[in-house]
Amino acid sequence: MSMSLNYEEEPAINPLDLVEQFVTANDWAFDRRSDDELAVEVPGRWCNYSLYFAWREDMGGMHFTCAFDMKVPDIKRTQIFELLAMVNEKLWLGHFGLWEDEGVPMFRHTSLLRGSAGVSPEQIEDLMDIAVTECERFYPAFQFVIWGGKSAKEAVAASLLDTVGEC
Repeated sequence: MSMSLNYEEEPAINPLDLVEQFVTANDWAFDRRSDDELAVEVPGRWCNYSLYFAWREDMGGMHFTCAFDMKVPDIKRTQIFELLAMVNEKLWLGHFGLWEDEGVPMFRHTSLLRGSAGVSPEQIEDLMDIAVTECERFYPAFQFVIWGGKSAKEAVAASLLDTVGEC
């Protein structure tokens, strides 16, 4: 079903232009594959994260993923799917999924921008900050399940411990 109002809409401004400016200002490695795709590598505490942005002008949507530098062995996928369900309950924005073909966990979010003046620099910064923060927060949980032999419940509990002080 398609619903619409009859009005003239201004062409959407490509938000990837703003993402590219933000990435360049932070001196991160990136590849602008086309007008509608941008790949970025961002250093994190546990690994380098692969960020991917895709723009669909026809939908007015910007899709975003932040992938771990980690591969889930086939034998661990059932436990990882359980972990994904538990982790996603803790999120307010976006969700974690598994890139099925590659076996790579990733944070995903799509922003609908149709009818707006476009995305703001603050929205780009917030999106990337939230994604990397959540990936950093739950990276150990994925490691606990994959390499530590922990259950999803044990892994989530361990990743949510509040630490005090620094090493």
